[in-house]
Amino acid sequence: MAGMKTGYVALVGRTNVGKSTLFNRLTRSRQAIVHDQPGVTRDRQYGLVETEEGTFTLIDTGGFEPGAEEGLSKLMRAQVEAAIQEADAIILLLDGRQGITPLDQEIAGRLRKVSKRVVAAANKLDDPSLEDLTSDFYELGLGDPVPFSAEHGLGVDRLLEAVLPLLPEQGEVRKEEEKGTIRVAVVGRPNVGKSSLVNQVLGSERMVVSEIPGTTRDAVDTLVKLGQRSYLLIDTAGIRKPGRIKRGVERWSVIRALKAMERADVAVILVDAVEGLTDQEARVCGMAVERGLAVVLAFNKWDLMAEPDRTFKEFKDTLAFKLKFLSFIPWLVVSAKTGRNMGRIFQAVDSVYEQYCFRAPTAEVNRVLEEATAHHQPPLAGRGRLKFYFATQVGAKPPTFVVFTNHPDQVHFSYARYLTNRFRTAFGLDLIPVRVFFRPRKRKDMV
Repeated sequence: MAGMKTGYVALVGRTNVGKSTLFNRLTRSRQAIVHDQPGVTRDRQYGLVETEEGTFTLIDTGGFEPGAEEGLSKLMRAQVEAAIQEADAIILLLDGRQGITPLDQEIAGRLRKVSKRVVAAANKLDDPSLEDLTSDFYELGLGDPVPFSAEHGLGVDRLLEAVLPLLPEQGEVRKEEEKGTIRVAVVGRPNVGKSSLVNQVLGSERMVVSEIPGTTRDAVDTLVKLGQRSYLLIDTAGIRKPGRIKRGVERWSVIRALKAMERADVAVILVDAVEGLTDQEARVCGMAVERGLAVVLAFNKWDLMAEPDRTFKEFKDTLAFKLKFLSFIPWLVVSAKTGRNMGRIFQAVDSVYEQYCFRAPTAEVNRVLEEATAHHQPPLAGRGRLKFYFATQVGAKPPTFVVFTNHPDQVHFSYARYLTNRFRTAFGLDLIPVRVFFRPRKRKDMV
């Protein structure tokens, strides 16, 4: 059986071919702005695409103009080039009704020169009778073009079937550096003290520490042993709001920071205690949890706080509001400069990692499910009631459970959350994300 897919897919194409519409369709969001006016998308957008075969990150880019040499078009070209270099696979989006243009040919020529796998996708074909229009796109030399309609969702499954085989499997991305090693990504905004924290742990100046934000522009790995435990520390470039990302090499740092988190087991998200938790950092916590990571939140520069007791209480209130659905994330205050509570960071990492690797016997999982449904009867589904037949744990890192039911598409999110919390409580998984999926019962599952 093939492993679950992961990785990065870049959407590339000239302006107004429907990249943002496809992005919203695949990520099931309205994150990308859609407008008939060409050139609306300028910065790269990132979104998760979840399928039964795996989860990958989709990158929406601005309209590609390979020959642009000045102004905004030149900056947009740099964005697209960065996405091409970082992606595992590329979707070249084409206007199926308009046919090949000289710019399409120029873009295809550029993509043929990179060592990345490319899928040519002909958009705006919302009628099967129009699929013959794709024959011209063979001239691009990128294999069989995939006809579909992003606006109406027709043929999107066919497009995913063409893209997913091109992506790496999760086991290929997260290779074992050393058995038992905990991978810890140190993540946060520029100048929050990430490199200083790593230096404090190492007791050396391995990282370049500077007051200039963004000194670290790529992930830097350091293997360190503390006591009997080994940690792979991944110091990452700072993540900041897309609108504040300057041009040039810093634009490359965002996707690399996200990739660093995907290589990790635990993300230590560092926050400037003086500035407090920002909305962007709350989103980063959400991104880490979405990617299945255990998270430790650390407020750095605590030595600069004038009224630490009052501020500590304010932090608790702020976290309860901004991380309402992520209340399980442990947090603490530290000082990378003085070394305060540095040991507690790794105590927290050890605690979340132990839960992160948890596995339960199937009999225990089913016992919890039976008790949960007896205590809170499943809701109605159509003319009948939801039935939950059995459950099993299908994976760890994070603990992942599958519950087999008669109507998986009708399990309300509130009841799904209820069952998730019951698994959390029963197995003591109070510090990490827990995943629960609902699947239809098949005949072979009954054997």
